[in-house]
Parts: sequence; C-alpha cells; structure tokens
Amino acid sequence: MKTLNTFFFGLFFSVLGMGTALSQNIHQHQQWQDLLQTYVNTNGDVDYKNLKKNERKLDTYLDLISKNPPQDSWTKNQKKAYLINAYNAFTVKLILDHYPVESIKDIGGFFSSPFTTEFAKIDGKLYSLDDIEKGMLLKMGDPRVHFAVNCASESCPKLLNEAYVASKLDKQLDASSKTFVNSNKNKLSKTKVELSKIFKWYASDFESEYGTVIRFINMYANETINEEAYIDYLSYSWELNEM
Repeated sequence: MKTLNTFFFGLFFSVLGMGTALSQNIHQHQQWQDLLQTYVNTNGDVDYKNLKKNERKLDTYLDLISKNPPQDSWTKNQKKAYLINAYNAFTVKLILDHYPVESIKDIGGFFSSPFTTEFAKIDGKLYSLDDIEKGMLLKMGDPRVHFAVNCASESCPKLLNEAYVASKLDKQLDASSKTFVNSNKNKLSKTKVELSKIFKWYASDFESEYGTVIRFINMYANETINEEAYIDYLSYSWELNEM
C-alpha cells in the first residue's frame, strides 16, 4: 500500500509539474520568440521566403496557443500578451498561406477581407483578425496595443522581433508606442502634425483613455505638440513588410 501511495503521489506531482511547465511555456511564448529572432529584423521586416520553408515551426506555436486559450486565472497582462502574439502570429500564417503576395489586401475576394475572414483557431473555434483585435484586445482599454499588433504592411507599426510577455509588457508597449510615434509614419511639429491614419481610424480609443489624440502622442513624442495643432493624415501603404 505504501508503495502504491508513493506511486500515485509521484504521478500527481509529475502531472502538476508538467502543467506548471506548460503554463510557463505559454506565457513565455518562447517558440514565437525564436521565430521572430530568426526571421524578423530590427526594422520589423519579415523574411517570409525562408520562414515559409520552416512554416511547421510556426504551426507548432499556433497549435500550442490554440489549445491553451486565456483563462480566468490569468493576469490581465498575460491575456493581453497572448492576444498580441496570437494576432501577429496568425497574421504571419495568413501571409505564408498565400505567399508570394504583394499585399495582405490581395488576400480574399471582392466581398471578403483578410481581417474579417475567420481562420484563426483558438480553443476549437475560428476567429478573424478583427475578432482578436477589436473584439478582444481593444476591449481591454489599452490603446498602446495599436502599436504592438502588426498587419503585415509597410505603414503598420513594425513587427517587434521579440515576443510580448506579461513580465515586461508595459515596458514593451511603451517602447513600441514611442518608436511608432517618432517614426517616419508620422510628421510632428509644435503647430502641425501629419499622422498615421491609425490615429484617425481609432481616434475614439485614444480619446476615451487620454482625452485627445494629441495628449496621447505627447506622452511619447520627442517634441511637445500644441493641443491646438493642425492635424492632417498621411497616406497608408499596404505593401507587404518583407525584407
């Protein structure tokens, strides 16, 4: 009996240990980190051609997150990091499924959009990229995520070549916001700004949290912009963010 009890206790703690290791693996997003480090440069450009040759590695990561969706016990940052990485990884998968392609906008038909097509499997259900971004991520009330998700296009905020993780998520989101605000995706001066259309399309997200778009930008801009500054918007390039 003692031997049998010892066996079951050993089995219990072994399974518990496996569960803990699996949970840590999910939150570290190490498989996605490895892919980003290998196939994405510091400018956010993606080596889709060579990644296509190793697509199975991406499929392995997507399978992991698909089978391990966010739980009530997860922290808000764990959920947020999961959704950011899921959006970015599924976007890359969408490109690879149609590669070579000149633009994500070329995917889909006349009546369908790559952003509304349900193809991302999470917990046995199919979701679109819009479902993940607008239906889940943006509802968490953090407009900084606009600069973390990447739509595989030149005018998008760059795809960070590291995974977002809960333990340093706020630092990563602040850094991504600062990088985008001060990049050539915007033209800033004290009295006039030409902004990415992201600030037009999602103005309400910034306004609801910070009052105005300019106030949000001033949190990260290298030069303070006047509240009454004239605002215009730059054209948006949907050309593929390829090396």
